[in-house]
Amino acid sequence: MLGEKALELVKEMDRARDGRIPVYNHNHVRDVLEEMSALFQKNQEDVHATVSGENRYFPGIHLRHAALERNKRCLLAYLYNRLERIKEIRWDCGSILPAEVRENLCHSEMEWFARYNKNLGSYMRSLGDGVGLDLTVDIRPPKNIYVEVRCLKDHGEYEMEEGDVVVLKKNTTHYLPMKSCQHLIRDGILQQLE
Repeated sequence: MLGEKALELVKEMDRARDGRIPVYNHNHVRDVLEEMSALFQKNQEDVHATVSGENRYFPGIHLRHAALERNKRCLLAYLYNRLERIKEIRWDCGSILPAEVRENLCHSEMEWFARYNKNLGSYMRSLGDGVGLDLTVDIRPPKNIYVEVRCLKDHGEYEMEEGDVVVLKKNTTHYLPMKSCQHLIRDGILQQLE
C-alpha cells in the first residue's frame, strides 16, 4: 500500500512522546525513498505519454503525485522531530550525549549534533561583552536575582563578583546573588532552598 512505511515512521516517533529518541529506522527510510523513486519514475513515463496526447494517464499521475507528497511530508516530519528532540537533549543534558541516546542516532544525526553543539558554544562565548554566557544554565528566567542557599560542605571564604567575601561553612544558609553561586550549586557545595 502506498505510504505505509512513511506512516509507520511518523507513528514510531509519536509512540516515543516522552522525549526519547527511538532507534533510527534505516530500513523504513530506505524503503520510503525507494518507493518515492519508483513513483517518480512511473510518473515521468506517464507524463511523457500524456504530452504525446494520451489523456487516460492523468488520474494515475495525480494519485502518484499525491503519494509522493505524502511520503515526503512524513519523511520530513520524522527527520525534523528527531532533530528537535536531539536539540532538546542538548539543552537539557549538555554538550555530551548520554550513551542510550547516542546508540539510537545515525551518523548524520551525530554530525548534526556536533555542528549544533559547536555553533551554540561559539554563540554563547560571544555573549556578555566577550566574557561568555551559558544559556543552558537557566532555561527559565529567575524570579529573583537573589537566592537562598544552604552550604552542604565546608568551602571556606568565597569572593563574589561584587567583591564581597562570604564564609561558606557546612549547614549555614546565605542569601546570595544567583549568578555568583550557580556554579557552586552545580558542584554540590550549595543547595538552593525554595
